[in-house]
Amino acid sequence: MRTANIIQLGVKELRGLIRDPMLLVLIIYSFTLSIYTASKAMPETLNMAAIAVVDEDQSPVSSRIITAFNPPYFSIPRLITQREMDTRMDSGLDTFALDIPPDFQRDLLARRSPTIQLNIDATRMSQAFSGGGYIQSIVTSEVSEFLKRYRAAATVPVDLTLRARFNPTLNKSWFGAINNVITAITMLSIILTGAALIREREHGTIEHLLVMPVTPFEIMASKIWSMGLVVLVASCLSLVFIVEGLLAVPIRGSIVLFMVGAALQLFATTCMGIFLATMAGTMPQFGLLLILILLPLQALSGGVTPRESMPEIIQTIMLAAPNTHFTIMAQAILFRGAGLDVIWPQLLVLIVIGGALFILALRRFRRFLK
Repeated sequence: MRTANIIQLGVKELRGLIRDPMLLVLIIYSFTLSIYTASKAMPETLNMAAIAVVDEDQSPVSSRIITAFNPPYFSIPRLITQREMDTRMDSGLDTFALDIPPDFQRDLLARRSPTIQLNIDATRMSQAFSGGGYIQSIVTSEVSEFLKRYRAAATVPVDLTLRARFNPTLNKSWFGAINNVITAITMLSIILTGAALIREREHGTIEHLLVMPVTPFEIMASKIWSMGLVVLVASCLSLVFIVEGLLAVPIRGSIVLFMVGAALQLFATTCMGIFLATMAGTMPQFGLLLILILLPLQALSGGVTPRESMPEIIQTIMLAAPNTHFTIMAQAILFRGAGLDVIWPQLLVLIVIGGALFILALRRFRRFLK
């Protein structure tokens, strides 16, 4: 009867989820549009940055500088006057405004070290940070070639051969797409299980369950498998149709092996969601707890910043978090095509952490029902 109760209660949870349009929209958005947009913007590369040029010199060298700015890093430069420069910057029309002073070429040939003014709209932080370096490099290169009167590649005594493994084209959207699937799995599993428990408490159906011949273990297990199944299916469809299909990101390893690891991750995070829901009395309180828990988990798990660049004490503390091991495992499978012989330590740790969280959440859940 215990197994039958768990299955029937889980089916009830799935029916309740279908009747909740907001959660359905959140699931669909998290595994489709969110992954697509984040991968295209990841990691904030310079793309078609708006640039305007005030050419007060009208010389061959100024023309060389202007024509050096081309897509995809910059849009075609717009020639403006000095009066228009501040107005366009204030209106947000230009991210960069380059002012080439009068007699620039004459002073350059006379070795007087003339100065070019570059105005940057620093409110566009991602483009402003990298764009300034790009522009400086372009201007320096064009001026140097003009003075030497020929184009020549710099010669170095050592020939460095680059080999980019796993991502030979250095396509940054590949990393963004897969990393956002990993993030969505952790986030949705905690939200769905916690929301399912709080929804029953707010609607008063938790009291109905208490008078039925079911145990807290059965109630908790039903929420874990039902909500975990929803996230697991959604993540699998997202990998196949959004990541591999729409974004054309190659998956190196076995999706089946990744799903096994994801199932263990979902076991741990759904237990975490139930534990947080028992500590929060209402949905707003649950949302505040999610902010305190999810942000450190996502930022320090190694998905955004490599763990090796973090302080050693942070690395040690985050070993207790399930998504740290899940991120290591998922990146090894999906990026590098690792097999079971490589990722078995992460699978074992996820089983241990998931079991500990299940026991902790079950004890808290029993107190919650009293």
